[in-house]
Amino acid sequence: MEAPSLSLLLPHLLPPQPPPPAACLLHDWLTDVLHTSGCTFVFKAPSFTSYDVLLTCDPANVNHVFNANFLNYPKGNEFAIIFDFLGNGIFNSDKDSWKFQRKKAHSLMSTPKFRSYVIDASKGKVHKSLIPLLDHFAQNPNKTLDLQDVFMRLSFDITCILVFGVDPACLSIGFPTVPFASAMDDAEEVVFLRHNMPKAWWGLMRKLNIGPEKRLADAVKVLDHFIVKYVNERKEAKRGENGDLITSYLDSEGEIADNGFSNLDIFLRDTVLNLMVAGRDTISSALTWFFYLIAKNPTVEAKILDEIKTQGLEDLGRLVYLHAALCESLRLYPPVPFEHKGVLKPDRLPSGVMVHRNRRVLFSSYAMARMEGVWGKDCSEFRPERWISPETGKVRHEPSYKFFAFNAGPRTCLGRDIAFTQLKVVAAFKVRVLEGFVAKPKLSIILHMDGGLAVKVSERED
Repeated sequence: MEAPSLSLLLPHLLPPQPPPPAACLLHDWLTDVLHTSGCTFVFKAPSFTSYDVLLTCDPANVNHVFNANFLNYPKGNEFAIIFDFLGNGIFNSDKDSWKFQRKKAHSLMSTPKFRSYVIDASKGKVHKSLIPLLDHFAQNPNKTLDLQDVFMRLSFDITCILVFGVDPACLSIGFPTVPFASAMDDAEEVVFLRHNMPKAWWGLMRKLNIGPEKRLADAVKVLDHFIVKYVNERKEAKRGENGDLITSYLDSEGEIADNGFSNLDIFLRDTVLNLMVAGRDTISSALTWFFYLIAKNPTVEAKILDEIKTQGLEDLGRLVYLHAALCESLRLYPPVPFEHKGVLKPDRLPSGVMVHRNRRVLFSSYAMARMEGVWGKDCSEFRPERWISPETGKVRHEPSYKFFAFNAGPRTCLGRDIAFTQLKVVAAFKVRVLEGFVAKPKLSIILHMDGGLAVKVSERED
């Protein structure tokens, strides 16, 4: 049995049902569509496009595609074309290329040396940069601070330390201009627009170098310049003195060449850009929404503070309630709100809908969090307690096909533990969201907050 469908490709092209009244409501509008259609909906392709889109947030479909029948659902050529600015890095790759890149990244990130490096870099950046900045604003209570900008700078600096072994010091009271960050924002917004128009349209704009595609081309130049600069610095520096990832990749040049990557510079460019997207954008998005939710839920904030006072911050693994609050924030506001897959062979999903080579499968983790059938009648509430087992008092495990913030199956995020470490290290600060502020998701491939998060900072009594 087929899922409900309309003769349309994407929301803003959809008669007879009108598009959402404002762009920022797109995610909620699609959530409503999935709620009324039973978690799966087919957008039929108009005559001028070559494929239609199956949108779903059914955990059974996620498990089938990302686990049970993983090999039939690669990222695919369509994904690689839309995200071409990422090159042949791990996000775009399939088959042997993906296997090698994932295996190599896992071997580097899982070492005790690198894990210790992550903790030291995160804590060091917090103490040397974040705390002084927040203290400055706490001493000037009338000043408004864009906390999202702060977290983007923080995660950018930490990611540069982990990847390059270099701190660009973007997080400082002077808020220096960060061309790389602006270029990354531009690239992500244009890629999101590519999802909303036929390939022929944006392909023509790319060929003519006009409109959003010119903006993307200019952004890629900035990104490449930044990466080449820091990679060359690491090449010239004495290797082995840092625990950064580029040093480790440079030391593996022979292994990289043996696995089909003959041009080391291109491999490093693509690898670094993928790592920067994963580190800078996802962590900053997660922190922004987390602090927004905490500021709006003082009872949760009080419980987190009580736990930190009791357990301290030396052993982050003992902070059960904080971990639960982070999971709950990531559930409601996943940094990557969509995942999509290509199809090799015709298949029937557990929900009953057929898929084939001319049908792309799009998964909404944002919508899944708001389905009563998945998370219960309180699914839209911020309730960390849902993550704590009443029997053991420990964090309750939820399968990745249900808690989809870190992807699922063989492509589960390699940096999950690293992300939780960074999130916990910066969670013990007091902020107050400005009265009347309304948080809205930005239209981008990353769930940034539209317009930033305006707050005022104050010192805690203790």
